[in-house]
Amino acid sequence: MSRTAVRVLAVGAAAAAALAGWCVVGPLAGVELTVDGANGRTVTVGAGIVVVLSLVAGLAGWALLALLERTTRRARGLWTAIAVVVLILSFAPLADGTIGTGTRVGLGSLHLVVAAVLIPAMRRTARRR
Repeated sequence: MSRTAVRVLAVGAAAAAALAGWCVVGPLAGVELTVDGANGRTVTVGAGIVVVLSLVAGLAGWALLALLERTTRRARGLWTAIAVVVLILSFAPLADGTIGTGTRVGLGSLHLVVAAVLIPAMRRTARRR
């Protein structure tokens, strides 16, 4: 399978995994994933948001990996380190005291699910020089 095909599948699989995780956390477990949005409005994190943000994360990761492959010999290691740092930073908004425990755990789990699919798949496809 080509590098591009694997990356396309990885991005799609990350979104599908996030959607499956959302189904488990939300509808099946009964956790309403809500966060405070702009202007003090409460935003419910639904399936659409989960899929779109997972796709955005996957495509951004792919774009960064492609850029690093063109500009450095250490693309694989650099990309992996950056991906792990981004994952860690993605938990920062979940530390907000206004977010309920169920939402915090649910959204954190979704972050981990997406990373668990994207990081190994993209790392595996990185060009080695």
